[in-house]
Amino acid sequence: MLLAVSSPLTRIIPGLMIWTILFFLIVFFVLRKYAFGRIQGILDARREHIEKAIASADEARDEAQRLLEEHKKLIAEARGEAESILAEARNTREAMERRMKEETETERQRRLEETRKEIASETARALEQIRNEVADLTLEAASRVVGRTLDAERDGELISEAIAGLDFSRLEGSA
Repeated sequence: MLLAVSSPLTRIIPGLMIWTILFFLIVFFVLRKYAFGRIQGILDARREHIEKAIASADEARDEAQRLLEEHKKLIAEARGEAESILAEARNTREAMERRMKEETETERQRRLEETRKEIASETARALEQIRNEVADLTLEAASRVVGRTLDAERDGELISEAIAGLDFSRLEGSA
């Protein structure tokens, strides 16, 4: 500590102190008049520029968020539309399958009915042919039993009437 008291830098010199304060005040007033205003203006402009940049960044972030939400909404709508298109396609396919089954069933029923009609027609034709042959055989058998030739037209009518009264349902059931 003794060294600090004896050093010329730590000694108080009143004249030097007054001049130092005087120069300090002069430099302070000069700086205040010419430099501090400009420095403060530069700092204010810089602060304003930074605030504008922050506001612009906030606006850009908000816009990006809005666009992201809109994009998500559009994607959701597109998915919904795709699902509805797929559902409609499935419904169309199912309707076409049902229609094809109905048409196939209708065609099958029509062919089955045609076949039944053909069978009934053939059965009727076969029974008519059997009746005619039975009539001819009966006429021949009767003429051999009687021993004379019968008149085919006159006796054929009698035999046809007799055969018409016979029950051929046993033949139809076995056919």
